[in-house]
Amino acid sequence: MINNKDLINKVKSYNKFLNPDILSKAYEFALSAHKNQKRDEGVPYIIHPLAVADILSDLKLDSATITTGLLHDTIEDTKITYNSVVKEFGKEVADLVDGVTKISELEDKAADNSKAENFRKLILATSKDIRVLLVKLADRLHNMRTLQFVKEENKKIRKAKETMEIYAPLADRMGMNRIRDELEDLSFAFLNKDARNLIQKRLKFIKNHREDNFNSISTDLIELLNKNKVKARITGREKTPFSIWRKIQKKKISLEQLTDIVGFRVIVDDIDDCYKTLGIFHSRYSAIPGKFKDYISTPKINNYKSIHTSLIGPQKHRIEIQIRTEEMHEFAERGIASHWKYKSSEKFSELSWKEYDWLRDLVEIIERGNSPEHYYEFTKLQMFQDNVFCFTPKGAVIKLPKNGTAIDFAYAVHTKIGDTAVGCYVNGTELPLQTILKNGDMIKIVTSKKISPSLHWLSSATTGKARAAIRRYWQDKLVDTKTKKNKEYFTTLEIDLPHQPGELGEVSTIIGTNGSNILNVELLERKDKFLTFSFDLQINDLKNFTNLISQIKQKHLNFKIIRHKQKKNALIQRIFRNFKRK
Repeated sequence: MINNKDLINKVKSYNKFLNPDILSKAYEFALSAHKNQKRDEGVPYIIHPLAVADILSDLKLDSATITTGLLHDTIEDTKITYNSVVKEFGKEVADLVDGVTKISELEDKAADNSKAENFRKLILATSKDIRVLLVKLADRLHNMRTLQFVKEENKKIRKAKETMEIYAPLADRMGMNRIRDELEDLSFAFLNKDARNLIQKRLKFIKNHREDNFNSISTDLIELLNKNKVKARITGREKTPFSIWRKIQKKKISLEQLTDIVGFRVIVDDIDDCYKTLGIFHSRYSAIPGKFKDYISTPKINNYKSIHTSLIGPQKHRIEIQIRTEEMHEFAERGIASHWKYKSSEKFSELSWKEYDWLRDLVEIIERGNSPEHYYEFTKLQMFQDNVFCFTPKGAVIKLPKNGTAIDFAYAVHTKIGDTAVGCYVNGTELPLQTILKNGDMIKIVTSKKISPSLHWLSSATTGKARAAIRRYWQDKLVDTKTKKNKEYFTTLEIDLPHQPGELGEVSTIIGTNGSNILNVELLERKDKFLTFSFDLQINDLKNFTNLISQIKQKHLNFKIIRHKQKKNALIQRIFRNFKRK
């Protein structure tokens, strides 16, 4: 375990602005505060804050954050007060320590609150300074490394689940892949011990063979690049048992069939060399179809950049390759922490905050919303998904999660655009707002001042921003109309039903059980395999209508929602009446 002097020397190696006296003072302060305390593993408590500070120094963070790592438990677990930390170390460090303390306090209440409520508190506590979250991640990482010493089995499982569901995804969202991988794997050891042991046995069995292969393949790749005058170095990182398990589950293959246990990271000087390297590899070796991803031209939502490809490489081995520059590699390892450059000072650049607008979006939704489950849903739906890039008619790029719809696009442009959307054109073709968008699509949203968002859009929207805005609109609407007479809604569903007995009756039953009245049914079109029916509906409860749409989707039926059909018909009738008068 690292000691105080080693920690100071480690921070000095990357931060020339460090005042070592501050870290020494913080160490002595923490040592005195925790002198009578021991950890669950039986060691002096000071071991934990030192370990947290060590993890933060691995991320090359500033001295205020390292100092916070040493002091992070003093306010919570000892008689030390916020004011005494301000007096000794200044307001900046005291605020950081206080922020970490607030998160720790909410964790202790986790048994009484939902994970969504805890997530809400965590985000609000870290929104003022993201360094609070960095310290908390380091704190959680060391606690997970020593979780086996906790006596209560229920507490172990609860901490592991919390880590897997909240802290690992947040580490991923900040681009901190190394910490994310370790948090996931440590949690996996408690949540599915048998599966992890099985994978570890397999890895141990093929270890020597795997290392020999890596060295020989790396040599062949470097020689090939040298011949083409590309300067590069290759590093390898073995996949964790959890990432292997996730891949097995996703691809539905056996452990024995998994060949790409080690990933090859090819690190070159600049972006031009990235693409040149890709061309060299693809010219020499067979690329595996469907395995190429260019995250340099279209970075991941957490700003990760690399070129990914899979090859049948040297010695006919199937290999995964990531091609990146040193700067990209630094970000892939340290994430947001890579923004501390230490060129003119050790302060974090405010410009870098622009890349973390997602945190501000979260805070905005949390402060406006009512249900904790909705905040957590935002996290799962928006923060951690792959991207689709679409364009406005003026050429602005809108980033959406995979499977994003025109509804999500409208709300991404502006909440008012989403609230008043009535239709859209995708690449010049008129399509429903529920249409799933693809990379490169150009979207024009059609709006109307008199239209409000439909509650049934919730079954099609995928971004947290869109879903939160729709819910917020209807929650406000319901509050306004509580004392008023219940409102009735009218809409039309056009559904393609298989040409089979009983299908019409089954759909009619689903409509009835979800509280909608069928006013009229009309056969619109007859084809060999299906019949298109039009159902005019009276809706008394919009929540039930959302359930109805979900059930129709589960039956994999093609359908279309026609809004305000009655108004259109009334307009046509009025035109005819006026025509007859003339």
